[in-house]
Amino acid sequence: MTATLYCFGESGNAYKAALTMTLAGHAWQPRYVDFFNGETRSPEFRAINPMGEVPVLVEGDRVLTQSGVMQLHVARVTGRLGGTTPEEQDEVLRWLFWDNHKMSSQAGALRFLMNFLPPEKRRAEAIAWLGGRVRAALAVLDGHLAGRDWMVGQGPTIADTACCGYLYYPEPFGFDRADWPQIARWLDRIAALPGWQHPYDMMPGNPGDRA
Repeated sequence: MTATLYCFGESGNAYKAALTMTLAGHAWQPRYVDFFNGETRSPEFRAINPMGEVPVLVEGDRVLTQSGVMQLHVARVTGRLGGTTPEEQDEVLRWLFWDNHKMSSQAGALRFLMNFLPPEKRRAEAIAWLGGRVRAALAVLDGHLAGRDWMVGQGPTIADTACCGYLYYPEPFGFDRADWPQIARWLDRIAALPGWQHPYDMMPGNPGDRA
C-alpha cells in the first residue's frame, strides 16, 4: 500500500514525514497542498484534518496528523529508524518531543516571519525574540552532536529526521552552518544516506513557483 502525504515543499514538518518514509523504505506519494492560497482553511481540507495543518498522512483507512505521530508510525510498521533497544527508543522519543517543542516550533515560526510574511508584517521584536530561542536550541543540538555521528545510537533514527527538518532550507532564519560545526557534519551525514533529497526536490512546491 502506498501512503499519501498531504504536503508542500516549504513545510519542514512535512519534510520530516517525507524523509522518514523515504529513508525507511515506506512507499508514499505526495499530494500537493496549496497552503499559501489558503487550502488548509478550506472546508474540504478541514474535513481531513480539523486542525487545518500540514502534513496529513493517509494510508488505507488511517488518517494521521502531526509529523511526530507519522514518524513513530513509520518506524513501527517498518521496524526501521526507531532505535534498537528500549533505552534507545526512549532517547529517540526524548529528542522527538524536544524538537517539536524547542527546535521546529521556533525555527518554523521564525523562518515564516522572516521570509513568507509581507515585509510590513515582519515584526522586529518577534523576530529578535524567536531568534534567541532558535540560537539556544541550536546550541543544545550542536553540543549533543559533539563526539557522535547520530542523535541516538550508532545509526540514523527518527530523532535525526525530526531535528534536521528545518535545517536544509535556504531561506534565512538565523541558521548558518559555519557557526555550528557539529550540526554541519551531521547534516552532511544525513544527506549522504541513500534516498536523501532536499525538501524542494522531495515534495512539490517552493518559493520559486510563486515568484
